Amino acid sequence: MNVLRGRTLAALLAAATSVAAPLSAQEIPVVERTLSNGMKVLMVARHDQPTISCGWLARVGSANERPGITGLAHLFEHMMFKGTKTIGTRDAARDLELNRLQDEVQAGVREEMSVLREKQRRGEIADMMAPAARSPRLVELLAKFDALVTEQRALIVKDEMDKVYQENGSTGLNASTSQDRTFYIVGLPSNKLELWAWLESDRLANPVFREFYSERNVILEERRQTLESRPGGLVNEAFNAMTWMAHPYHWQVIGWPSDIAQVTREQANEFFDTYYAPNNLTAILVGDLDPEKTTALMETYFGRIPANPKGVPEVVTMEPSQPAEQRMVAEVEMTPSVEAAYKAVPAVHRDAAAFQVLGVILGGAPSGGRPGMGPVRPPSGRLHRSLVLDRKVATRASAFFRGGRYGGLFTLTATPAPGRKPDEVEPFLYDELGKVVKDGVTDDELSRAKNALRVAHYLRLESNAGIRESLAQAESSGTYRDFLDAPKKVEAVTREDVQSVAKRYLEKESRSVLLTTRKGAGSRGKPPATPPAAEPAPEVKR
Repeated sequence: MNVLRGRTLAALLAAATSVAAPLSAQEIPVVERTLSNGMKVLMVARHDQPTISCGWLARVGSANERPGITGLAHLFEHMMFKGTKTIGTRDAARDLELNRLQDEVQAGVREEMSVLREKQRRGEIADMMAPAARSPRLVELLAKFDALVTEQRALIVKDEMDKVYQENGSTGLNASTSQDRTFYIVGLPSNKLELWAWLESDRLANPVFREFYSERNVILEERRQTLESRPGGLVNEAFNAMTWMAHPYHWQVIGWPSDIAQVTREQANEFFDTYYAPNNLTAILVGDLDPEKTTALMETYFGRIPANPKGVPEVVTMEPSQPAEQRMVAEVEMTPSVEAAYKAVPAVHRDAAAFQVLGVILGGAPSGGRPGMGPVRPPSGRLHRSLVLDRKVATRASAFFRGGRYGGLFTLTATPAPGRKPDEVEPFLYDELGKVVKDGVTDDELSRAKNALRVAHYLRLESNAGIRESLAQAESSGTYRDFLDAPKKVEAVTREDVQSVAKRYLEKESRSVLLTTRKGAGSRGKPPATPPAAEPAPEVKR
């Protein structure tokens, strides 16, 4: 187990159980530098092990897309591992020429697909993707494209970047894309930091998006496996789209299939030039390093990449006020459930800390060091005690707050007990929420919730990777200082604050509800039933 600033984790957890624990115990020594091209560098020196958790963050995710190019941020997560002008190919010149020829053929393919799209719109063909609908020109173009792809594959050195890292003792080479960010990570021995700087700056300065069109098909298959083939996957996608009407969180990170299939390399290059410029990037390095030497190293390698003088377009679309409750009823092959999602606030909003506390009070202590993201086992929140233990109408009940850069949701969920239907369990969720609105929370509940959030914060500081991830998450929604200041904000939350956010935001008109029943079992889709007379009815309609 690592030691954080001379304290064992056990000591930290013990300190966290006291409301009066000094906030200085939660501080980490972040050194911030800005390179000549605007790239931000965050460094935390921790010399207990000769390793460094490395990462760089592009402040771009699905929220920065638009209809027509949805899924492009996630596609880039894949493309950035395809190599550079020198890594990943046996013949750089021919490789680039094959990319150009593929682009030319794909331009013709798009023309033919546009014709088919219009025919389908007019009802002249049933399925534009059916092989029988293809024109002779399209058949010829596709055959030519396949030949170019085959030739290029012979030149590609598969996963060469991965192999270089593995040969030098790396761990955890990976990347992830969310609504607000794309994050590239790896762990290395501290004496390999310059290798990381060279490799990562090279794929920013000299990327080659080889296998671009083939990778679109890989993404489509990933979508089929992770979303379309899973019970309830498409239902959850539709529910998300219903919940966010105009907001850029409207679509899934992986994107719409029609957009994935049609996005062009030209669009990808424009996207890269805009969002992968150094003035939109943050490097995060935690471990056995010297901040001043590291800054000089970063300037040498990353400082050579020119900034984007235009900057990054601002996300301006905001969710309009929701005039009425939205409901969706679905019959699928999955465990029945009820989910009520309320429009909340972004992660950096002044009310976010109160939402975190409310999430713990209703849903239970945070698990895995992720405040407000779900109950621990065994659950301990109001919803579990009321719906599962006391009333026995559910086998699971929780609440959590998810705040992003541009918006957030506060969600109540429950799994009905055997013999119960989702619409029968739903009012019990609002019953408990109504008690908070009417009567507030107790001092003991507030204290326990704060302690739980404090422990979760300490757990995030246990490892280099945990600190790296926490700083990255904060940077994606605001700045790293928001993570450092989180304990103070939580500590400042009052009982009145918790009751206030429940009253202000968690109204019936602001929620979207998903009732899921097992296929063939029947579903009601009618307004929520009133709880049995023997049970206390909701104090207010939520």
